[in-house]
Amino acid sequence: MVVRINGKKHWLWRAVDNEGEELDFLVQTRRNAKAARKLMKKLLKKYGFAPSRIVTDKLASYPAAFKAIGLSAEHDRGLRANNRAENSHLPIRRRERKQQGFKSPGSAQRFLSVHAATHNTFYHQRHLTNRSNYKQLRAGSFDAWAMACATA
Repeated sequence: MVVRINGKKHWLWRAVDNEGEELDFLVQTRRNAKAARKLMKKLLKKYGFAPSRIVTDKLASYPAAFKAIGLSAEHDRGLRANNRAENSHLPIRRRERKQQGFKSPGSAQRFLSVHAATHNTFYHQRHLTNRSNYKQLRAGSFDAWAMACATA
């Protein structure tokens, strides 16, 4: 995803799991193997295990980055395979528009990390559950949010 910060093009690298939860973000000025390697190292360090399958777009930098790290996961770059990741940027675009863009790469990175945690807390796949279960999930989300925001 491309983001304009102070008139300069920056790339927003996103990692999304198979359920649509945002795992991590990285704001970089380039879209190359070094940036892809940085995101993958960050994810591996954060989660502590290598995935068995990775879905990306057709950027040629990914295989080079995976080879440099020594990642042997199945790499899927098929047609429409990365739709989940592509659709995950819609809430980000909405928030970016409301706050009239990002002012610096650091502020974008900080905002996106908080936005991911908040979005993951309240996002439930409504089409996979009935109304009563969905209401319970939402109530649990609000309880978790109240506990996270509670001041001691």
